[in-house]
Amino acid sequence: MPSRFPGMDPFIESQMWEDFHTDFIAAIRQMLVPSVRPKYFVEVERRIYLEAHDPETPFRNFIADAVVSKSENALKPSESAGAGVAVLDEVAVEPKTCVIPYPDERRESFITIRGGSQRDIVTVIELLSPTNKRAGTDGRKKYVAKMEEILKTKVHYVEIDLLRDGQRTEVIERPPGDYFAIVSRSSQRPRVDVYGWPLFHTLPTIKIPLSGDDPDVDFNLQEVFNLVYDRAGYDYSIDYKQPLVPAMDEELSKRISKLLA
Repeated sequence: MPSRFPGMDPFIESQMWEDFHTDFIAAIRQMLVPSVRPKYFVEVERRIYLEAHDPETPFRNFIADAVVSKSENALKPSESAGAGVAVLDEVAVEPKTCVIPYPDERRESFITIRGGSQRDIVTVIELLSPTNKRAGTDGRKKYVAKMEEILKTKVHYVEIDLLRDGQRTEVIERPPGDYFAIVSRSSQRPRVDVYGWPLFHTLPTIKIPLSGDDPDVDFNLQEVFNLVYDRAGYDYSIDYKQPLVPAMDEELSKRISKLLA
């Protein structure tokens, strides 16, 4: 059953993102291959790293300590002690439940388009995850470092952001929108093509650049979304009675309630 939203379903962000991310990347590959074969190869690659379990919690909350308590008679003279000599009675040491930082293993998939006899990377396509957009985290730092490394090369870069929450890639004079796609051609940097669209709008068709004089691939993101949504059965697995995270303003909330009624 198709989504009741004309474009991106905002409930996926808080309820089904990891599942959606995996399937969306696979669907991008599935729909790209017919347009670029046999000259180009489309591959799913993975980035694996460790991230602190709760990176937004201040480090001071990770400091463990113990509570030392004393009995009511701790400082009273013991009957067996000499007069005027204070003897500490048995001291009870009680544990305090604390938190220590421990890493979660993160696995993030992305697409590479390769060409030539050496299968050199021509284009990288990223679908952002919440960890890529959470300010100050290992995931954000690693994503930005990778992006900056690619932008120094002759590889084209495509970033798809279907998340309303989190820190966005810095773009001067970014167009308005709830969702974005950025296409960075190696020959035009620092200029990039930015697609921005609101919640109640279909996902756009974007240009995927290839090498040399080969024409761009017109890539319909809405078709990819429809395939993933229907194949995953999100129409019944998503709980549309749950509040949206992040929350919407009053006007959009009313539109969503009317759409789901």
